[in-house]
Amino acid sequence: MSTSAPMLAKTPVDYPECDGLPMADNTKQFRRIVTIQGGLDAVFRGDPNVFVAGDLLWYPVEGNNVIRTAPDIFVVFGRPKGDRGSYLQWREDNIAPQVVFEVLSPGNRAGRLFNKFRFYERQHGVEEYYIYDPDGGELSGVRRIDGEFQEIPEMSGWVSPRLQMRFELVDGELRLIGPDGKKFATYVELVEQREKAQKEKKKAQKEKEKAEKRAGCLAAQLKALGVKPEE
Repeated sequence: MSTSAPMLAKTPVDYPECDGLPMADNTKQFRRIVTIQGGLDAVFRGDPNVFVAGDLLWYPVEGNNVIRTAPDIFVVFGRPKGDRGSYLQWREDNIAPQVVFEVLSPGNRAGRLFNKFRFYERQHGVEEYYIYDPDGGELSGVRRIDGEFQEIPEMSGWVSPRLQMRFELVDGELRLIGPDGKKFATYVELVEQREKAQKEKKKAQKEKEKAEKRAGCLAAQLKALGVKPEE
């Protein structure tokens, strides 16, 4: 009589959806993260297979919940839009984010930044990595060439190959220009733009009504004089 060793069931691995860290350390960092994420979402709103996320935990290796990070913003081409608790790469056709953004704060230490750099460097799907320091007014970036990250010499005026958007640094302030030539705007700026457009529309409508009224009065005067306006 032969016996066989019992099969040991694999213990399910838990992938936490929160790392216990805040999305941002201050309002300045938070505002820029939201503006970049929202602007990218708007740029690719018509493409169902571009996923844009902010402060979402990314797990690249199945079965390992230690190898992970939460980029401030990342963009994945080839994955559908939709809500996720975390980005489990093996469930996403093993597609890694191609573009990553980090917005620095005083709490970003050199060691933590170095670890993130090495993380993105090891994940070969990451093609572009951008870092913006709003306090220091500094912008830097790297892109993958021949399998390795190489620094982008001049970021002001740089156009992302993947995103087709332009980076500008004006007096230390980052400006992102979309493919349509429009600057990424904050929510307040968008509301102001909408209100301005509505005011201009109302003004144009009033001018049109005044012109139509003047034309009607003129036509009535001409008829009173025995002149047919249509002639």
